[in-house]
Parts: sequence; C-alpha cells; structure tokens
Amino acid sequence: MYFFSCPSSLVTLIACYVPFLALLSELVAASPSKSGFRRATTCNGSPDLCDRSFGNVTFVGTHDSYAVGVNNLAANQDYNISQQLKDGVRMLQVQVHNQSGTLELCHTSCLLYDGGPFSAYLETVKSWLDANPNEVLSILVVNSDGFPPTAYDSLYKSVGLDTVSYAPPSASMPASQWPTLGTLIDSGTPLITFMDANAEFTSVPYIISEFTNVWETPYDVTTTFDCSVNRTDGDPSTQMYLINHFLDEMLLGQPVPDPGQANETNAVSGPNSLGAQVELCVSEYGRSPNFMLVDFYEYGGGSVFEVAAAANGITYSPTTPVA
Repeated sequence: MYFFSCPSSLVTLIACYVPFLALLSELVAASPSKSGFRRATTCNGSPDLCDRSFGNVTFVGTHDSYAVGVNNLAANQDYNISQQLKDGVRMLQVQVHNQSGTLELCHTSCLLYDGGPFSAYLETVKSWLDANPNEVLSILVVNSDGFPPTAYDSLYKSVGLDTVSYAPPSASMPASQWPTLGTLIDSGTPLITFMDANAEFTSVPYIISEFTNVWETPYDVTTTFDCSVNRTDGDPSTQMYLINHFLDEMLLGQPVPDPGQANETNAVSGPNSLGAQVELCVSEYGRSPNFMLVDFYEYGGGSVFEVAAAANGITYSPTTPVA
C-alpha cells in the first residue's frame, strides 16, 4: 500500500504528485490484462499481427513434428522442433501413444517409430517459449490411445506449461471470438493446446477439444488436395480450419511420406502446391485456413512461410535462411 501526504499550495502540490503519477503509470503498465496496455509490439514476427484475432491468422504447422529422421519411412520431418520453431513453425502436431503407462511420441506404433517421452518434448517447448516471449504457439495432440486430459495436465504442470496455456471461456468458440495475438502474449498465455479426442473442458479447460473448434480437410492424400470438410464436431461455417497438406505415396498398401515431391508440394504456386490449395480453400470459404500441416517443411526453401505470409497479408522477409 502506498500513501502520499501533500501540502496545499499549488506549486508544491504539483511537485508532490509527480512521483505519484509516475508510480501510477508503472502500476498500470505492470497490469496489462486489466488496463488494456500492450507490451507486445511485434507478435509472431510482425507488428501487424498483434491486433489480429488468433482465429484470423494462418500458421505453418508440422505434421508429426517429432518424427525426425533420415532414410526412415516413418519420418515426416528432417529437423527437430528447436529448428522448426526457429524457422517459423507455429503449430506442432504430435501423436501420443501409451508405452507401458508413459505418454510416448510414436508414429502409428512405438515399434515403428519411437520419438521419446512427451514430457521431454514439452520441456523443449517451455524453454523456447521462455526465450521467445512475443510468439504464440499451438500444439495439436493426436490422443491415439485415449489418455484422459488429466494425464496431460500432469505433464504440463511438471514442466510449467500449465501457467502459460490459454484456457478459453467456453469449450467451443467460433473463429471470430478468439483473443488477439497481442492479448495472448500480454496475458502470459501464448500456448494453445488442441486435442483430437477425450478433451474435457470442465476438468482441464486449457486442453481444448480440436473438432469442436477446428475442422480438417482429408489427410493421407496421395493424389490431389481439396478443401472438403473431413472431420468436425461443430459448424464448419464458423469454426477455424486446418488443411492437411502433406503428400503420401503408397508402399505395400500403406501411405508413407513422399519427400521426392516435397519441393512441389510445399511450393507457393503450381499444381497440387500449398499455395494452390490455400487459394482453392479461400475461393470456397472466403477465408484462409488457420493451420497448414506440412511434411519436410524446409523443402521449397521457405515457401510454406511465404504462403502463410501472403495469407496473413504481410510481407515475407526472413532475416535468416530456412534450415
């Protein structure tokens, strides 16, 4: 508590209240969520995005972000998540399996590809968020073996991610009602976690049900990408949406990643390119996708980020080359 006792003469009165006004200004600045004061002047690399609703921004995401490897049919990425985040990826998709009671990052089966415990992955995410306070990041969890949200809550708390996670006011929100990137940053909750199955708003509100808030296009595409609604538990006309833009090829009757086509698949333009799918979706729905999941994101030399910049109406001007 602060107390001030000032004399009654006008000159001394003004002089007395100068430090009080300075202190008041500091207190207001320290409470951005209550005052509306914005600390963040650049959000996700652009000042133009700070006033933009999360539901009105396009983010590059990595499909099976943890599945990193060379000459491995189960690998979808060439670089680990630290490099992915450094390059500009802002949605990390993971697939979580039950490995003897541990939440493990595996691709279809832990025998096929074991990416290690989810807890270690989350520690890397927490370190990156701490070092990059002006960035909003999403995690999309494919809850393959149906863990309850409380199991994820325990992991998030163990690494300190629960305190930086955004909890919406309701289990479902239309795209237009999500907070701005600046608000998420200023309130200290820049992490948004979606889960495809078993989310429970009443028990763990920051583990957000994906399909009541986001719809998806078809996945495991081996021919041509389209913009049809493949999975949703809500109203696609008002929900955010995600396009699955990773091309597979068939091997022994199973779809596997196709890095041989990745330069064309991730391109800004051309047949079956990421840019072409975004343009198609905009023509059908009148708005850009919120999330674009890709494999081998660095193929195209940054083209996936160029597509995102165009969708967001900002200039693509990287300060460093993509890995």
